[in-house]
Amino acid sequence: MRPEIWIPEEAPQDVRERLGELASVHVYPAADEVGATLGHGDLIVGGTNPIRAMEIAPRIPGLRYFQTFSAGVDRIVGHLPEGVTLFDAAGVHDIAVAEWVVMVILAAQRRLPEHVLGQRAGTWRRERLTGDDLHGKTVAMVGVGAIGRAVEARLLPFGVRIVRVARRARAGVQPVDQLQAVLAEADIVVILIPLTEATTGLFDGPTLAVMQPGALLVNASRGRIVDTQALTSAVLAGRIRVALDVTDPEPLPDGHPLWAAPGALITPHIGSDVRNEDARAWQLIEAQVGRLARGEPLVNEVVDGY
Repeated sequence: MRPEIWIPEEAPQDVRERLGELASVHVYPAADEVGATLGHGDLIVGGTNPIRAMEIAPRIPGLRYFQTFSAGVDRIVGHLPEGVTLFDAAGVHDIAVAEWVVMVILAAQRRLPEHVLGQRAGTWRRERLTGDDLHGKTVAMVGVGAIGRAVEARLLPFGVRIVRVARRARAGVQPVDQLQAVLAEADIVVILIPLTEATTGLFDGPTLAVMQPGALLVNASRGRIVDTQALTSAVLAGRIRVALDVTDPEPLPDGHPLWAAPGALITPHIGSDVRNEDARAWQLIEAQVGRLARGEPLVNEVVDGY
């Protein structure tokens, strides 16, 4: 029996046609009002606006699966109808986010933001801007999923030492209750762990205080994993440096002290924002629908918020 799927209006025509070869395709509107009940469906695609899909999901009788475009699912977990299984987009954003992480680490290490300011000022400022290379540095990877593995693959050729931390200990990975001990020896800390109740505020004042003076904290996950007040104090005091693609609150308010803080490099949550992002997401959707049509299990099921 052909599966029935619901996709957002943003789906390109060629994608709709390919999906139509595998399933019966229905399109839900981006903003218009819809009736209390829509037609039957097996799977709904969250697309770039998962909140809209969450509004639509309870109106689809028989719905079994919710597929999102995002790797992080903190906005969705616990908000789906009973019996609907959530699947994330693990693998879609690995390349882009990993490249963002490497980009900001190199930029911070070689003091690129200060050189950019010199260029804008039309000033040749070679003195007092000596940076650091990566060779021999210890990088703590807090979160070792698909994106973490992609970051590692790109950092290891620079000659770094990787220390891994995750919620559960396993071979080569330390448990999160050893985080402070790991931070004390790390030159660079990369946050990729998902946001859950347990990881909210994980990097609080006492945790940030054990970081080495001058260490670089990179957050490519969710802003709420870090205590913003404690982070701001540590950066303004010159204790640590930061590279942030996510903040709490988000957007970071105009005029917030972090914007102008020496040692802070901030981008507006664009780590995965590349031209190929949506194409990769739709490739995942097509593969998932193909599995559904063949009666095979879907991949990337979210369990315990991950």
